[in-house]
Amino acid sequence: MASASNTPETPNAQAAGSSAPDGEPLLAVHGLTKLFPVGGGPFRKPSSFIHAVDDVTFRLGHGESLGLVGESGCGKTTVGKLLVKLLEPTGGEILFRFAGDSAGAATEAPWDSAAISGRLLRSCGRRVQMIFQDPYASMNPRRTIYDIISEPLSVQGMGDVQYRVDRVLEILTLVGLTPAGGFLFRHPHELSGGQRQRVAIARALVIRPSFVVADEPTSMLDVSSRTGVMSLMQDLATELGVAYLYVTHDLAVARYMCHRIAVMYSGKVVELAETEELLRNPLHPYTKALLSAVPVPDPGHRRQLPDIRGDLGTPIDPPSRCRFHERCPAATEHCLDHPHPPMEEKTPGHLVACYEV
Repeated sequence: MASASNTPETPNAQAAGSSAPDGEPLLAVHGLTKLFPVGGGPFRKPSSFIHAVDDVTFRLGHGESLGLVGESGCGKTTVGKLLVKLLEPTGGEILFRFAGDSAGAATEAPWDSAAISGRLLRSCGRRVQMIFQDPYASMNPRRTIYDIISEPLSVQGMGDVQYRVDRVLEILTLVGLTPAGGFLFRHPHELSGGQRQRVAIARALVIRPSFVVADEPTSMLDVSSRTGVMSLMQDLATELGVAYLYVTHDLAVARYMCHRIAVMYSGKVVELAETEELLRNPLHPYTKALLSAVPVPDPGHRRQLPDIRGDLGTPIDPPSRCRFHERCPAATEHCLDHPHPPMEEKTPGHLVACYEV
């Protein structure tokens, strides 16, 4: 994990407004849950379930970036896939409220993407896109860059062939692949990792979505390419007004990219606050452990080991008590005897799920 204390703050690293002009957020997630069955068969119902995402609630404003951080297997990517409808939720609501068009149309009524299907789902797909972690694995190696980027336009029935060519050239230039005409008929294997990731960003943004899930889009890039891609995504967010859910395990990247950070542990969000507030004043024991594990570029620095014990508990039918109980240095009998703590606002805008905070 890169250092959170040595990544420069960016001008837009302050908290953005979390609501549309009419006071409504772009995205409101309530009680989002995803259970994967374990066992069972064609004639027998499953007896156990993996609680990949369990009662997750948060809000995201128009043009805002929210970082979702946590260790591998905590459910970050599953949340992203649920939001873009790559997975069907077991329960909860995913309410999108898209802003009106440039002609001044009113903000639309909320869409519950957890419940829609058919034409409504296709229409919602025009506003919601995803950037995958591995740009090469998410592209058909037999298709050209033009085919890859123009496919969303074709699926949505947007424009004729000339419009699509012009739009692909425009978005290639916007993401820094110039001269754009020289990339149209190349294939993914002919590009570098950074160039492929820019193609992935172009494919997600070519239909001008309002919301993009970015699943660790820089984790497979070298440091120089990573910085360029992060700067590009920030510039595009400002220019196009795109809101991001940025899935990452790297707190330095989250600090650079996001207005707010939500920390996940074993399918639960355990802390959520503005970025600088969370990094400066972590309240949940798990967040404190994450921050203590961040390397410090000082050979003389004496690291204090995270004050947690044991390993991540099983996600299969976990007990109703606090998920972090077995590893928590502050756990009490109250934590053991009560359900998982709800998210409560401890200071303005700073929510924590912990009885002992």
